[in-house]
This record gives sequence, C-alpha cells and structure tokens, in this order.
Amino acid sequence: MAALCESFTLGGLGPSGGVGLGGGLLALEPGPDPDHVLLTDRGRTATLFKVSDQKPLGCWSVKHGQIITCPVVCNFETHEYIAVHDDKVLRIWKNKDINLDKVFKATLSADVYRIHSLPNGGPVVLFKGGGVRTLDVLLEAPQQEIENVITDEVIKWSEALMEGQQPVLIFATEKDGEFFVYVQKLKMNSLHKYKLEQQELSKPLSFTAYIKKQTITLLCLYSSDSVYKVLIPLQQNTEEEEQILSKSLLLNLSVAGSVLKGTSFVVLDKDHIAILGSLAASGEEPKECLTIWNTKFQTLQTSKELPLGTSGQLWCYEEKFFFTHGKVLTVIMYKCETSTLAAAVGKLKDSQTPETSAFVNWNTLGDEELVDSFQPQQSAALKSESRMTVSYHQEPVRPDALSVGQLLLNLKDASTTAFEDELRQLMSKAQMPDVQATIGCVMTALINRCKTNPKYYPQNFLQQIVQTRDLSYSLCPDLMAVALEKKDLYLLQVCLQRFPDIPEEMTYACLKVFLSISDAYLKRIDVNLESVICYVDIEFDNKEVKTEILENGFDAKPKEDIWDTEITQETHLTADGEFCPVGPQKAALLNAVLCSAYSETFLLPHLKNLPAMQAVLFLRYLYYLYVKCSEKINITLPGTCSPTINQVMDWMCLLLDAHFTVMVMLPEAKELLSNLHKFVRAQVRFYSELNKIESSLRELQRLNHQKDCQTYSIEVLELI
Repeated sequence: MAALCESFTLGGLGPSGGVGLGGGLLALEPGPDPDHVLLTDRGRTATLFKVSDQKPLGCWSVKHGQIITCPVVCNFETHEYIAVHDDKVLRIWKNKDINLDKVFKATLSADVYRIHSLPNGGPVVLFKGGGVRTLDVLLEAPQQEIENVITDEVIKWSEALMEGQQPVLIFATEKDGEFFVYVQKLKMNSLHKYKLEQQELSKPLSFTAYIKKQTITLLCLYSSDSVYKVLIPLQQNTEEEEQILSKSLLLNLSVAGSVLKGTSFVVLDKDHIAILGSLAASGEEPKECLTIWNTKFQTLQTSKELPLGTSGQLWCYEEKFFFTHGKVLTVIMYKCETSTLAAAVGKLKDSQTPETSAFVNWNTLGDEELVDSFQPQQSAALKSESRMTVSYHQEPVRPDALSVGQLLLNLKDASTTAFEDELRQLMSKAQMPDVQATIGCVMTALINRCKTNPKYYPQNFLQQIVQTRDLSYSLCPDLMAVALEKKDLYLLQVCLQRFPDIPEEMTYACLKVFLSISDAYLKRIDVNLESVICYVDIEFDNKEVKTEILENGFDAKPKEDIWDTEITQETHLTADGEFCPVGPQKAALLNAVLCSAYSETFLLPHLKNLPAMQAVLFLRYLYYLYVKCSEKINITLPGTCSPTINQVMDWMCLLLDAHFTVMVMLPEAKELLSNLHKFVRAQVRFYSELNKIESSLRELQRLNHQKDCQTYSIEVLELI
C-alpha cells in the first residue's frame, strides 16, 4: 500500500524556474547531512535547504556572466561542495565560504557532463565525451587529457551506484534515434557498451537504475506510456564490442480509459514507482499529476493533481518527493508498506490512528481549489477505475473534510454576519489531523473576500484566529500583505511574534512601515506594549478619534498625518530618566521585528533599500536598547517578548553593514556613531578588566573550599 501524505513549499524559484520542459531546476541533490538538500537553479545560484525547517541555510552564486552548468554536489567524505560553471571550471568550497571567486578553482581540459557523489565512494566526474575520472585523480592534474569514449553520441542520463565497495557508473546516450548504455567499473577500469533494443514509434524519455545481486536493473519510461525493465549483469565474460539489451514490459500507464503521459519517474521500493506526468482522458484537457503505481499488481495506488503545472522533474529523498509546482518547489511526503493484493485494490483495513502532521501545509488555496484540497488525492479521470479502488480512497474522515471545501464555496456570496458565523462554527468543529488545513482554508476564504471587497476587513476575527491558533506564514501567506495594505499594525505585531517562517522581504516591509508611521498617529492605535512598558513611560490619554464607519467598523483609509515626512526629533522619557528616540507604540512594534526569525543572507539586500533617515532612527533605537541592556549586565530587557542583547547587536551589525557608507557620510549620524563607538570601547575595557581578575577570583574560591567548613571568616577583596 502506498499513499501521499502532507505537502509543503520548500522555497520559491528564480526567474529561470517555472513550468514546462526546459524550465525548473538544474538538479536537486542530497546535502551533507540528513534532512538537507542542495538546489541548483538554471543560472548562477546553488542553495542549501534544511527541509524540516523549510529554510535556506546557505546560498552561493558565481559571478555575472558565468553559468553553473553542472549541478552542485556534496563530497560526503570532506563535507565540501563541488560545482562546475561554464562547462570546464571546477569550484570546491566549504560552508564557511561566501565568495566563490576566492575558493578553490581548477580549469579542466574537457567539458563536464555531471558529477556524481557517493557516500562511500567519493565524487566521480563524467565528461561529455564519456570519459570518467574520480575527483582525487582529476585534481592531481586538472589539465590531463580526457579520452573520448563516445563519438557523435549525446549523453541523456547518468547515475552512480555502489556494488559492495565497487563504484559503478552507468550512462545512456543517443545517436540518430538509437540509444546506447555504458557501464563503467571505476576500480577495475572496465567499460561495457550496450545497445538498447529499439521500439517502433517510441523512445525512452527517462531512466533510473539500481543494483541488486550483481545485476543492474535499468528502468526506462517510454513515450508509448509504458515502463520497461532491462537487466544488465555486472559479470561479463563475452568479448563482444556491443551487445543488444532486450527489455520486458514492467507497467502500462493506462487505467479506466485514461493514459498517463509520464515525463520522469523514481523507484520507491521493489514494488512501487512514482511517476510525474500528464493524465489524458478522451474529450478532456490533460491534467498534470503525481502518481504512485504498484508494479507487482499493475495498479494505480494514489495520485495528486497539480493544477499550477510542473517542469516535468521529480526527485525523491528520505521518503519525500521534490518537484516544481508553479513558481515554487513543493515537497510531498509519502509512505509505502508491504505490497499485498488487498492493499493494491484498496481493501486493506487500516487500524492505525492517523498521525498529526509534523509539517504545515504551505499550499495557497483559491476558490476553485478549496474543494479539491479536501477531496481524496485522486484524479477525476481515475474515479471510475473500479469499485474496489474507489473504496480505498474513501476513508471515513474524508466526507467531513469534503464538506469543508463545499461549505466555503457555498458561503462565497453569503452576508458578512452569516459568513463569519459559519466560519467560527467550522473552526470549532474541526478535528485533528485536518484542523490545520481547515484553519488554512478559513483564512484563505477571509483574505479572498477582503481582496474582492475593499470595504470588508474582519479585523477582530483575524486577530482572534492568529492569537488563538498555531498558525504560520506559509499557511496564510496573503494575511500579512493584506494587513500591511489595511495598516493593521496590531495584527502585524502579533504575526511577527507568533509566525516562525516569515520571509525576510515581509519582515523588511513591516520594519519600513513601522518606521514610516508617525508617533502622533500611533498614539491612537491599539498596540501591545508589554515589551516596553517596564522601561518606557506610557502616557494614557482619552483623545477621541473620529473615524468613518465601514462595513465592519474598521477604517482602512490612511489618515493625513499617518506618515512621517521627516523623522521626528521627539524623544520619550524612560523610567530611568533616559530618553527613547521613539514613542512606546513604535518601540513595541520595532521589538516585534527584532524578535522575529530571519536569515542574514536574505535580509541584508532588503535592508539596503531602507531610507537613510529611517536607518538612522532605527540605529538610534538599537543603540538605546543596547545601552539599556548593558546598564545592569542583563541579556534581556524587562517585560514580555523583549529583545535580548544578542538580537540587538545582530540587528545593529546588519544595519551598519547595509548602510555603512551612508552612516559615515550623513551628518545626522556622526554623533550617534561617535557615542556608539565610545560605548562599545568602554564595554570592551570593562570585560577586559573582568578577565584580568577572573584568575584571582578562582584562586579565592579554591582557597575557601580548602578551609574547615566549621569555621568562617570575612574577607575583603580590594580591586585597584
């Protein structure tokens, strides 16, 4: 039995990514550690992701004008990264390296097709002419001559495998419509060439292979909507130059009158394969799908429609599928169990309790997708396959889930009161494990109505959901964008405090808005002041603010004095007599930004766009926090959700890196930088003195332990 489980988005694609053949990524390779993958785009960049955190850990790019032509791989023995750009230029670097211009470089004598890295065999380099070298041998003499094994043939696919301790490289080539397979044993330096048996009006589109019991099993996905199996024994006694490989039919990709036009596939276990392709039924538009098939019983196990389109590429690592879907890289987890006939036809009883998803659903749902997201992961064209197969998909929990999507569509034109009442009831009735998906659909429905009706904005309802539910940015990616548009500062503050996966671009947008809004306007706004109330005096006044009443009582029209045209010089007295450069409301909002998660690599480019005067004001506030944290050698300011001294220092360094030239040249920043320099220098001197007396204090502590515990003494240590 096989099933598709939770899905989420790992990251967005660059301009070269996208749908259609020729788009997407150059490749996806396993990273140096479990749960890590290396993504190489069709341009200049390679990115290391930690899959479970859905966050990039590192990003490296070659210079403008250069193109990465060989996917980046990891040397599992040295934990180094290897790439080839412009066909012949080899680069090797480590995690700590940032600038690829300064890392190891070697120019090779021939064009590289692919580098394969084996956990126990080291990297293997395959050249476009068919020559093969291990990386160690190649680095001894990078300009060594590389033989041409193939003539007028083009390599279409390659893979490196391990047979015991023996690395084996297999690659397929094409010449004039004929396909050839080469098997190279690296340690024995033996090469065998085979010709693939031809098939009329059909050709192989994709390959994959594995080794078992001294035999290579080569699987070929053909344009005739079939998967064929070819067996290649590793022990060859014949001296024939070229042998013809016969193939046998493994799987026919047709079911219930529909045909799957596959583009790529992977092997999951001895009985299951996954195929990405387009499902075509007579009289209907083709639909792209991800499918899992049982090769033992020739049945389709499960499928999932991909309405945004794919690039036709599919990778599989650690029981997770990776593929492009629209403009993002999507990950879907799967499970495969022992293949039995009952499981294959959907009659196996599942007595296990459904587990709660460890991942958040990253899918953004439109009106048409609300129902589809709760329907079984099954193509409409496959629903009539057989009564037994349908009974497999219709598990007891799915009808309730189906009603969620249908209900949301039915409420599309309902009145505001009825709409919100039904959504509240829907969330209260949601059961695990579908509660997260239900809340995601509710948020999507609310945001979609906000977009279609500019006067509608359920401020209180949205705030209630965010404060009482475990949400994430990925579950409702348009929420913060709408809150920015409506200037709902309180909701933005709560999102920054609670969402663990906010993109750096959105964090910067919030920071810019918070710095732009005037303190006079902020005094009329409800903001959580718990993070500043202990060190900034709060003045409460009862000024009445007259606002226009909209559909639900929220004023989305900006006031005339909302923006600071110039940075105000107003300061606010703190509890200790110090002056805070911003008001308490703005300080609370800035604290939410300081405490949010971010990656320096991706935040720094956005910070460079911050206006100079806003950068100076922000630096003043950071300096003020730094002084407050250092007064009593505290690592955290008093209050709830207050930033730590490490967070303040990190943001201060980021801001100075982003605006170093501006800060040096701007007259308004001269005194601030001077004070900051003096304060830091005093801190360094202070900690230097502490280091000097550390040994003396330890010696006193040692002497005290040696004394009789029944006596006591009072000692005075005078520090000069």
